[in-house]
Order: sequence, then C-alpha cells, then structure tokens
Amino acid sequence: MESLRFPLLIAAALTLATACNTAATVKEPEPDDTGKITALYSGLDTRVQSYEALLQQFAAEPETVDLTQFSAILDGIHADADECGAFSDCDTARFTHAYHDLLNQQTDMLFGYMSEDTLTPATDESLTSTDVIATRDLPEMNRTLTLLRGTEFSDVIPMNRYVKAAMDDWLTWRRPQLMEAWENYQFLKPLVLPPYEEAGLPEALVFAVIAKESLGRVHSTSRAGARGPFQFMRATGRRYGLTTDDGFDMRLDAAAAAMASVAYLNDQLEVFNNNMELALAAYNGGENRVRRLYQRSGRASFWDTDILYALPRETRDYVPLVMGAAWLYLHPEDYNLEFPVYENVHGSLVLPVEMSLSEITVCLGQVYNRNGWFRTLRNLNPRIEATDRIEAGTRLVIPEILVPVFEERCHDQELLARAEELHAANYPDGSEMEIYTVQSGDTMSQIARRHRCTSIGELAALNNIRPPRYMIRAGQNLKVPAC
Repeated sequence: MESLRFPLLIAAALTLATACNTAATVKEPEPDDTGKITALYSGLDTRVQSYEALLQQFAAEPETVDLTQFSAILDGIHADADECGAFSDCDTARFTHAYHDLLNQQTDMLFGYMSEDTLTPATDESLTSTDVIATRDLPEMNRTLTLLRGTEFSDVIPMNRYVKAAMDDWLTWRRPQLMEAWENYQFLKPLVLPPYEEAGLPEALVFAVIAKESLGRVHSTSRAGARGPFQFMRATGRRYGLTTDDGFDMRLDAAAAAMASVAYLNDQLEVFNNNMELALAAYNGGENRVRRLYQRSGRASFWDTDILYALPRETRDYVPLVMGAAWLYLHPEDYNLEFPVYENVHGSLVLPVEMSLSEITVCLGQVYNRNGWFRTLRNLNPRIEATDRIEAGTRLVIPEILVPVFEERCHDQELLARAEELHAANYPDGSEMEIYTVQSGDTMSQIARRHRCTSIGELAALNNIRPPRYMIRAGQNLKVPAC
C-alpha cells in the first residue's frame, strides 16, 4: 500500500477547510430562492452520502478507489457552500457541519485503516467476534517475560527528572485521581491482575497503566474513541480479540481487556528489546510511529531526545506518569502517601425485585466507602447500563462485604420508592420522550442545545449512538426527553 494515499486524502480535507472560510455576497431573498436553496440542501445530502460510500469502499478495497473522487466531492460542497452564502435564507452552517462530520469520519477511517492494515502483528492468530478470550489464544501470553531478569521492578524505573516531575503531579493536583484509581483498581484487581502475573509483569505496572488510562473507570471513553479500563481503540482491540459479544463491546470487559493489554505489551516488548518505556510509548502513541523513531535513531532509548521530542506531548507525558504511578505504588510510605485497604473479594446476589444500579447505590449508602458504590457496581457489571432497570432474579456481582449490607438495607420499601423516583427523573422512559427527525446538517450538540432538557451523552445513550463521532443521518428519528 503506497503511503501517498493518506496525505492525498488529508490534503483534500485541508483544502476544503481553508476554502470554506471564503465569504460570499448575500443578496435579498426572491420568490424563487426557496427552490434553489432546497436544491442546494438536496445536493449536499447526495454529496455526503457519496463521500461516506467512498470512505467505506476505501476501507474495504483501497486499490479500487480513485482518490480524485474525494477532492471532487469536497470541491462540490465548497461550491455549494459559496452559492448558499449568496442567499440570506440559506443556512451555510449545514455545509460547515457536514464538512466537519466527513472530516471526523475520514480521520476515524484512516486511523482504523493504519491500525488494521499496516500494524498487523507477526503472529497471525485471531479470534472470532464471539469468542471468549482465553489465555492460550493470545499471542505470547504463556511466555515468561525476561524484562526484569531477576531484578526488582523498582530497579527498572528510571528516576530521572521526567519521572520525578510526574510523581510530583500525582502527589499534588493529580492526587484525587490517583486515589480514585486506587479505589477502583482494588475491586478490579481480581479480574485484571492474574493475566499480568501469569506473564511475569509486576502488579505496580497494571495499576499504573489503569491509573493513567482510565482511573479504573471501566466505561471510560476518550475523545478519540478509545474505550475501557485499558483504553483500546476499536481496531487495536479487534486485533487482540476485543470484538463484540451479543452487542457488548468487549473492551469494557476488564478481564478480557487485561489479557489483551498483556498480549499487546508482550508484542511491543519483543519489538523494542524489552524496553518498557518504548513499549508504553507505543501503547499510547502508536506502535508504527514509535517503531520508525526507534529504527531511525539507531535503537536509542525513549529518553533520547531523537525519540522523546519527536513524540506528541501526550506520549511524552504518558510514559513518565505511568512510571511515576508505578514507583508510588511500590514506595507510598516514602512520600506520606496512604493507600486505604479494601476487602475486595467478589460476591454476588440475586435481585429480589426490579431495581437499577443507582437505586442499589442509594440503599447501600456509604458503608465501607465514603464515595458510595455506584462506580464499583458499574465496573463489576459492565453489561448493565446506568439507564437500565434490572429484572428481578438477575444475579449481580458485588463486593462480598456488601451482600449482608444489601440484605439489611435494600428491603426498605419507602427508601426504595424514593430511590426509584430519583432514577426515573434522571433517566426518563419512553412515555416522557418526543421524537425528533434529524435534518440535513444537524449535529448531536445542536440537537441537545435546541431541546435544552438533555445532553449529548444522554441522547447518545437513549438512541444507542456511539461516541466520540455520534454519527447521525438526515431522516433518522431520535428519542429526545421532553421538558
């Protein structure tokens, strides 16, 4: 695959971005303007559909796509935007929003294409979309890493100024995040630690990766579309078995994601001669980019200026923060850092009546945890949405210490009625919904602002629309909470 393909697409988008800023002379409306404006809107819809179809074709069979078609469509949108600007009643924002949406789709496709096509690992093992991940299925999972070679992990962490600065951040303005990550990790530990231990990787590393990636929030989703406690992009997750299971995104399964994380780190450690910093940089900044820098620099270390300052700022910060969190995990007493102890054995219970996770959280209160239990309940039951009312008879995973608390507190009918009322107010059902039909040029943020009684996140959850792109199409019907 020629590397020229991607710059050509990006250049076309940049050309449109510049051209769309051109102003047009606006004329007063005339009787036949409505028909012309309608025709422009219709033409925009057609061009958007053509561009999306072309992107899909490129993702499937790039060799069959004439890249000049992308430029032609974008040029057409530019010309239509100019013509629209000449009419006082024509909404030029439709063209701008359509452009940005196409650009987002293009970016997602490019990253997915590069991840799937150019970053294929040497081991050609794969899992079907419904396979449950097993240790034996992942490449190199059973290999004991030679990373430590008999030394302590503390001896591997370079205590340079970058790591020390990261530790200072964790102990000051990031301390609340560190403590949240610690608490969440304690209850995820039975799920995520075993794969790391089996691979010979230290517990300090799994904690540090989770702390930096997601703070231990299983449902965490980044602006770029990375999801889960280990923040896998969709394409990379698929390479390591994190597909979907009956519609559930396996990136949100903590145990499966931990196995995939170990497999990925194993692959990168093999590439980078067991250099943990470079493996982490690849985890965050993209393996292809780090591999090129590594080879171009003559196999220098991550801290070499030829590599360090050629990486994005996010990656330059990411590696020291992971290393710093790992050091603090190993030596908390040296910095007056106190990690609370939690009884993290998992138990289960069968719901006696229909309830939501928020209602269970209310009735459990703050026993053993001043922050309450909502995040833990979500993390341990990732297939259950916050909006769901869970059927009676459903078995939930909860910390074992909470089973007697539930039996004691969660049969109070008056308390449960109040909690149900709060849940219903926060997550209105269909009887309090109205239907909105998406118009050409609409975005989720516009629709949310227009209706005032909802947010992008709530709209997405109600209509099964995935972040971060929040893809909608003209003519689509959305459920919107009524004021």
